[in-house]
Amino acid sequence: MRYHLCLLLTLVAQPHWGQNREILFFQTNWGNSQNWDAFCEHAKASGFDGIDVWLPGDPADQEALRAALNKHGLQLNLMHGTNNSLPFEESLAQYKARLYELCAWKPVLINSQTGSDFLSVDQNTAFIRAANAISAETGVPVYHETHRSRFSYSLPVTLEYLKAIPEMRLTADISHWMVVHESLLEGRDGLLAPVIAQTNHIHARVGHPEGPQVNDPRAPEWKRAVERHLDLWEQIIRKCWAETSRPMTVTAEFGPPYYMPALPYTQVPVSDQWEANVYMMKAIKQRLGID
Repeated sequence: MRYHLCLLLTLVAQPHWGQNREILFFQTNWGNSQNWDAFCEHAKASGFDGIDVWLPGDPADQEALRAALNKHGLQLNLMHGTNNSLPFEESLAQYKARLYELCAWKPVLINSQTGSDFLSVDQNTAFIRAANAISAETGVPVYHETHRSRFSYSLPVTLEYLKAIPEMRLTADISHWMVVHESLLEGRDGLLAPVIAQTNHIHARVGHPEGPQVNDPRAPEWKRAVERHLDLWEQIIRKCWAETSRPMTVTAEFGPPYYMPALPYTQVPVSDQWEANVYMMKAIKQRLGID
């Protein structure tokens, strides 16, 4: 009897692994022309939990951003990246200094577009390890985005870095690899498995073999591409739910022209960027059975 009572108390005391089903959705300010207050009001009204931005350099602009976040009750992701117009050592020093500045804001996470496909493995590794060290020091998660022109421009190359730096965590923007590999990466699930295992954040944009962004994810001709991305995102989200108590984070990241195709001469976008991002948020919720 005593054994069974102790066992019951032990089970009750254990955390409920796999029971976390929370996702925070962020709206990108990429291409935004509204002021911070109007942008945040629009994001909140559309159902987003936060916004995903490059921190402005102007102090007054930063204060306007902070005020808008507080006013509308939104959370914040910050973008960061390697400046490849500078010599390596200077770029690395700038990268570290700026990362400390971003961490001082205590965002939910920092998304880093790290390194370059023109840098050496050792140089790219220096950026990755610097970010990881600062993340550990400050407690702010820093995730390295799978992105064309960066160290992570292709799936096979990224796998080599993951082997060398197993503590690295990723932002999965699979749309980039669809273009690089000119496929929806069907039949590559075995290679994608280590990426899924190391991913903690998602950029939800749908790419295809000829481009990084379909013109409208609601259009029936893109159903196969949309479903393929949803399949991969679902695997990442369910993995994170099972392994951590942190909410999963997703940035809806359809972009403006010329990521968004536009008509010739007039440059009128062929669909609505904001509506595409709202649609992606709703599609992910529907796939996962979240109200």
